[in-house]
Order: sequence, then C-alpha cells, then structure tokens
Amino acid sequence: MAGGCGAPDGGARGAASRPADAAAARTARTAPGLASADRSAAPPPASQSAPGRLSQPADGRPAILFLGTSLTAGLGLDPDQAYPALIQRKLDSAGLRWRAVNGGVSGETSAGALRRLDWILQPDVKVLVVETGANDGLRGLDADSTRANIDGIVRAARARDPAIRIVLAGMEAPPNVGAGYTARIRAINPELARRERIPLIPFILAGVGGVDTLNQADGIHPNVRGERIVADNVWRVVEPVVRAYERTGVRGGSSGQ
Repeated sequence: MAGGCGAPDGGARGAASRPADAAAARTARTAPGLASADRSAAPPPASQSAPGRLSQPADGRPAILFLGTSLTAGLGLDPDQAYPALIQRKLDSAGLRWRAVNGGVSGETSAGALRRLDWILQPDVKVLVVETGANDGLRGLDADSTRANIDGIVRAARARDPAIRIVLAGMEAPPNVGAGYTARIRAINPELARRERIPLIPFILAGVGGVDTLNQADGIHPNVRGERIVADNVWRVVEPVVRAYERTGVRGGSSGQ
C-alpha cells in the first residue's frame, strides 16, 4: 500500500488495465446513489474563496470539515440544504459549539481530495469527515489507487495534527462495472477504518440511494427530504466523536479515534 501517494486523476491503472470496467463506468453516470462524474476541481487562486476554507472564517469554535464530492457539496440544492448545513443545525440544537464546514467539490476523485487537503485543512479543524471515492468507481479507476489516496488523506491529516479525529464514509460503485470491482471499492473504507481504528459511516446514502422520491431528477443526488436522511446517517457517527472529544479532552493520537 502506497499510503500518502495520490495517483493522478487521469492516469490511474484501472483505466488501462480494466477497459471493460472503464467503459461500463462511462455508462453508469445515472446509477442511483452515486456522485456526479464531472472533472475534479483545481485549487482556486489565492484571491478566490476555496471550498470550506475562506468562505467560513474561523470564529474560535473547533470545526468539523466535510471533505467530499457533490454528495457533500449538495449539488442541485441551496447551500443551507446540504447535509453539512443540517449537521450545523444539529450541533446548535445539541448545544455543541462547533462549526460544520462544507468542503465538498462536485466530480472530485480521491486523488483530487488528497491534493486539495493541504490547503483546505485549517488549524481549527478537529474532526475530518472523508467522503470520497464514488467518482473513482464511476470512472472505473484502479481500486488500489483509490485505497492509497484515502490512506494518504488519513496519514496527511494526522501528520498535520496528530490530535485530529477522522471519520470515513463508506462508498459504493455501480453494479454494472462488475461484481469483483464493486466489492473492491466497497471494502476500502471498512478495511481502513478497522486498521486505523477510525469510525465509519457504513454508507452515507443508506435509505436514500435508489429511492426515487428521495432523489433529484438525475436519480443520483438527494433532494431536500433525502438530504435530511443523509444528515441523520452522518450525525449518528459524528455526534459521538464530537462528544468524546469534548468529554475526554484527549486531542487525538492515531489510536484515539
């Protein structure tokens, strides 16, 4: 495992070694419950607002950074309808003085998320929620490269701040890219979570993916009702992490997840 070494978006081994999978992935853009397959966004110039960074200046509260794809960005919805904004309301209602920061970028692969981490991970971020890899599956990118990129995100975040708490969100690939490939993609985050002792959201779209009435017209991205269920899925895992951080005052370490 090449932890910390991100593969370029367009040069992953799977696109060459599994042409059938890649071809199937190109037809899977309407598969329910998966992120969009746009191009990964490049870091903006310093004069512009970066997702999850400059648009929400630090105010003294610790932050939860949601590093993710269009599923986190809330593609097709108003920003205050995306699940990170709903998590903010849950934090406020629970009397937890934390900021929820939406760091989602539509179409981004795990390699893009790894490259972006350095400029989006600010000192006030104490909890990092990682939702990435679905677009890798849509494009048929090599599962080992996806695993290495997510592992790299974990390692890079801990190198920046050994105290950071990390949560991984499970992902799925469309079934028409092959059962073996789908199983490899599905196994990545549970295996990393077990090895690194990291809390896992089993599937962020549980109860939403594939349900027409809970998704927008594209059949991919949750609508307002679906987003509330997504927020509940995330909150069930994130709330105990935040409360444990506040209760113990143990600000991390790789074994303190």
